[in-house]
Amino acid sequence: MKRLLTLLLSLTFFVALGQPNFDAVEIRSEKVADQIYVLFGAGGNMALALGDDTAYLIDDQYAPLSEKIRAAIGELTDKPLKFLVNTHWHGDHTGGNENFGKAGTVLIAHEAVRRRLGSPSERNGQVRPASPLEALPEITFTDELTLHLDGERTLHVMHVEAAHTDGDSYMYFPQDNVLHMGDNFSNGGYPFIDLNSGGNIDGLVRNLNRALLLVDEQTRIIPGHGPVATRDDLSAYRDMVETLRARVQTARSGGKSLEETLAMGLSKEWDARFGTGFIGPEGIITAIYRSLGQE
Repeated sequence: MKRLLTLLLSLTFFVALGQPNFDAVEIRSEKVADQIYVLFGAGGNMALALGDDTAYLIDDQYAPLSEKIRAAIGELTDKPLKFLVNTHWHGDHTGGNENFGKAGTVLIAHEAVRRRLGSPSERNGQVRPASPLEALPEITFTDELTLHLDGERTLHVMHVEAAHTDGDSYMYFPQDNVLHMGDNFSNGGYPFIDLNSGGNIDGLVRNLNRALLLVDEQTRIIPGHGPVATRDDLSAYRDMVETLRARVQTARSGGKSLEETLAMGLSKEWDARFGTGFIGPEGIITAIYRSLGQE
């Protein structure tokens, strides 16, 4: 339990604690379609889409990296960055919002993202102050919206069920066959179900199944963290999450306490592959158990 609380605390206040060493971070790019790139650095994976006249960015990592991100974009295009869309509200995906907003980029996100960024929050006795106005999405939506990149290509922004948080959105480029799933998919790590932000295991399972209906064998899938993935990668991830949910539900329904459930080793066959990162075996079982107990 103590390990889980420490991990959760470290995520929310990562920047405030002065980690990581942003001076050493390099922003790398990988082309996933003719006019779409994924950008890696520190924090959540970003995507850069190029339209006829402007560029579009998905997520922006941490504030100290904004200039490095701008430089990386400048190496790929000279088109101005017109829109920035957030997949959810966590700081490793929205930390640069204020910098980009002040520079004139229009910020877009689900209404829950603006609400959570614009309000103070508390976790384990630590308070995160409300973000300044310049960091808040200027355009919000409830269900979905479409950005027209050019005369033929579009970006569909779709709010999905509460899973990682209650403000999760998928970013789908149908003509380019690219899907950015945000932190509903952490390729190589167990999912983080942020119960304090409305996260829910059942929503995560449904969202993973929804994504599998959208993609085909040629789709390039950008996860919130980890390398670009295929449909087979996503299917295996869904199977793991679905199986863990069923196992924890069986233990919980059978009267097992959280401590007893943790002692059962329900995730052991996946721990070596998924359990060595931010969320370990104890963390994922605890989150699923508590999520299943929510009203």
